[in-house]
Amino acid sequence: MKSTLTARARLSGDAHPRLHQAASAEAQQSQSAPINARHTERKLETNTIIAMEKKLDKVDTSSSSSGRTKDSVEDELELSAARHRPEALEQLEAQTRFSRKELQILYRGFKNECPSGVVNEDTFKEIYSQFFPQGDASTYAHFLFDAFDTDHNGSVSFEDFVMGLSILLRGTVQEKLNWAFNLYDINKDGYVTKEEMLDIIKSIYDMMGKCTYPTLKEETPRQHVEIFFQKMDKNRDGVVTIDEFIDCCQNDENIMKSMQLFENVI
Repeated sequence: MKSTLTARARLSGDAHPRLHQAASAEAQQSQSAPINARHTERKLETNTIIAMEKKLDKVDTSSSSSGRTKDSVEDELELSAARHRPEALEQLEAQTRFSRKELQILYRGFKNECPSGVVNEDTFKEIYSQFFPQGDASTYAHFLFDAFDTDHNGSVSFEDFVMGLSILLRGTVQEKLNWAFNLYDINKDGYVTKEEMLDIIKSIYDMMGKCTYPTLKEETPRQHVEIFFQKMDKNRDGVVTIDEFIDCCQNDENIMKSMQLFENVI
């Protein structure tokens, strides 16, 4: 338990400086603030994932070859014996863009935090909050949990986790934008409303906390959403479809640059 908490603390330390830099850079671009909120969000997710992967990879490569063999065997046994039984590594390798070795590293980190093989929302929030100590990440973590919980059963399995991670890290631009739309579509009805967009944007600013500079006024998130929503809602029917969302994002240079951050990071 102590080693797990230490690892969390280290991960948080890795993510925080880059988090501050991303937030500071975005705050200076006031004219494109709504787009920058999406850009900052992708950077935050990317920095968190990169920090996790680097730590896991460091632990893995520092072990001896005999230790790695033992860990591989243990991983296979865990995959068979866990309370929630994940799919075989071969199947996950075929369904994701991760190699067998990468899946073993990811699973080792996942089982350390979630020995039962699944993570519930409270645990997910607790883990995620370690990366954003300067703000309140609980609301955004709730939305992120729902995006990973694709079958909506109230828990995220290892399969759910690596499927989502595979898209965020190595998916095509289209796949990443589809995933982002699903995040914004809070009630999963196939449309994003202005209130749903506002809920997500407000949760991002809450998560950034004191990293936002200058300090945001209470009405700032809504003002940003008004501008952003007008760009996306092309037919002015009060909702944004996935086609409108993707078309707007693909024609925005800032968002496309943020998408490139996910390519070949591990």
